[in-house]
Amino acid sequence: MSKPIIALLYDFDKTLCTTDMEDYAFIPALGYTPEEFWRKANTFGRENRMDGLLAYMYTMIAECRAQGLPLTRDFLVRCGHSMELFPGVREWFGRINEFGASLGVEVEHYVLSSGLKEIIEGSGIAHEFKQIYACEFYYGGGEACWPKLDVNFTNKTQFVYRINKGVLDVADDKTLNDSMPDDSKRIPFTNMIYVGDGLSDVPCMKMMRAYGGQAIAVYQEENRQGVEDLLSKGRVDFIFPADYREGTTLDSTVKNIIRKMAICDTLAEENAAQFRQIGRSPLPYQASLFEET
Repeated sequence: MSKPIIALLYDFDKTLCTTDMEDYAFIPALGYTPEEFWRKANTFGRENRMDGLLAYMYTMIAECRAQGLPLTRDFLVRCGHSMELFPGVREWFGRINEFGASLGVEVEHYVLSSGLKEIIEGSGIAHEFKQIYACEFYYGGGEACWPKLDVNFTNKTQFVYRINKGVLDVADDKTLNDSMPDDSKRIPFTNMIYVGDGLSDVPCMKMMRAYGGQAIAVYQEENRQGVEDLLSKGRVDFIFPADYREGTTLDSTVKNIIRKMAICDTLAEENAAQFRQIGRSPLPYQASLFEET
């Protein structure tokens, strides 16, 4: 029998790294401050009634062309090299994987980000993720010329369904939309933990709570009030400082959640095994007996 799988889903900007990932190297390469660049991109988006992420991707292309700076994949990957991650992030994945393995479960990590996949690939931790869902460019003639993928605040939930069903290819919409029995889905929602930092994560956070998963908001001191508001309104289960080092409250709570999920999986499997022994299928409501409500 294959091991149960638990998925940790992360936003990236201000969740794993300290600010918007474009701020570290890409925007300075254009000679702008972050405030100047984002003001220009947001103004362009409002004036043209454009999706905010498509507006910033267009502004990246337009500004690079205007300044004669080749917007290549390699350049964006190199922009990720100067990214500042929160304390403990680099060691987090291996430690959590080992903890899950000690309980007989497999832990997988995914990114759902409105930042750029190419910059994440240069962060030094891209190899830790089973899949990275983030905005991405199509490159014609070696330079970015069109958005290949736009991961905005609301369509992030599409990728939660992909992870749930195991349909990870963004070009495969047919299989994603095919009907699938719950017991055939690769990772149940009840085995998911979403980690984000603010309002842009609310659709995924609410989805986790609605379907039996867990939602966590991390914060820096300047946005503590915002995540406290998320907690008070029932949009997240827990809030913690963005410190991923061993022994922190974030570390111990995620381990406790994984422990709880592992126990629920064990109970559900034992229940199903007993039904099989008597030649019956588990009752439709039985699985919910072992899930947190």
